[in-house]
Amino acid sequence: MGRAALLMLLALATTGCVERRMLIVSDPPGATVFVNGENVGLSPASVPFTYYGKYDITLVRDGYQTVTEHQPIRRPWFEFFPLDFGAEVLWPAHIQDNRVISIPMSPVVQPRGEEILREANNVRGRAQNLCPPHEQ
Repeated sequence: MGRAALLMLLALATTGCVERRMLIVSDPPGATVFVNGENVGLSPASVPFTYYGKYDITLVRDGYQTVTEHQPIRRPWFEFFPLDFGAEVLWPAHIQDNRVISIPMSPVVQPRGEEILREANNVRGRAQNLCPPHEQ
């Protein structure tokens, strides 16, 4: 193996890479976090990702309404052609792309008794207006 080839292999072996992570923070913390349907733990949850684009993030916590957001993760400037090749292969240092996604959660609101009764009466009224089934 020639000296030039050895130097080329050594140069490629010491090049950096891009590490991508998203930190998902819920308010309040401690919600179960799902990214694209996969349970990734409790918030705040640090999750690696490979591709830029949209991610479905769902937060679930007792006493709070479940929240689902379609969160876009946009490419940074160094991920556009032809800079992406330099960042991924040629740049000698490690590049860290960290994203923080904050999602507020609302407490579950229990309906009041009179609201439930009013809705039940509405359903009962609509049911009484339906035609009875034809007997054969």
